[in-house]
Amino acid sequence: MSLKLLKPLCFFDLETTGINIVRDRIVEISILKLFPNGTRKQQTWLVNPEMPIPAEATAVHGISNEKVANEPTFKQIAHEVYTWIKDSDLAGFNSDRFDIPMLVEELLRASVDVDLKKMVSVDVQTIFHKMEQRTLSAAYRFYCNKSLEDAHSASADTFATYEVLLAQLDRYADLPREVKSLAEFTSRKDRVDFAAMIVLDEDGQPIFNFGKHKGVRVLEVLDKEPGYFGWMLGADFPLYTKKILTQIKMGTYFN
Repeated sequence: MSLKLLKPLCFFDLETTGINIVRDRIVEISILKLFPNGTRKQQTWLVNPEMPIPAEATAVHGISNEKVANEPTFKQIAHEVYTWIKDSDLAGFNSDRFDIPMLVEELLRASVDVDLKKMVSVDVQTIFHKMEQRTLSAAYRFYCNKSLEDAHSASADTFATYEVLLAQLDRYADLPREVKSLAEFTSRKDRVDFAAMIVLDEDGQPIFNFGKHKGVRVLEVLDKEPGYFGWMLGADFPLYTKKILTQIKMGTYFN
């Protein structure tokens, strides 16, 4: 295998009630954990989202309210899920923009104090879009010469993403083999939080990326307008954004 690992790499995929990071919930999560010695293990959980699953979401992933009615809530499995990933780097398809932010939001909501600074993430979709501009099903067909059966099942999508990455490594000789370098290749380097509410300016300092203070350094805003911090903590922002904002305010972010 051409993928070089210094620690485990967790491929994962989520099925959810929708695409709003703050309001929607996970209904299925699947993790495929790859170890440096080449062994792997996989686990899939159905999750009761404690809210109705919209019909349009069920039409995509096939998971109904009845199917998850007797399944555990995410809070009940949160520590088990975190145990799977806490010693690993992460990989997924569109994971940097959706799956990781959603997973972190659910973990924080379940009082699991996750911090991803020691992890890197590889977004296989970004590799694909930079190279070919397609979807996961098309990527699977293009790279692996297979049809993706049971698409939008978390388990099928997770394993397909894993196979696509291996095929990408075989196809592109100049693609990095180390996970950290792959993460750098797929990451949006100026983003501080997943929602990109806070980004880095050209001097590497956090600035707001929205609203009336867009382009202004976070610490400058909090110094001149102390109430802005409290407003953001009480408003409908992702929990991870609030966590990062607090770290910046307390001077611990760059630690």
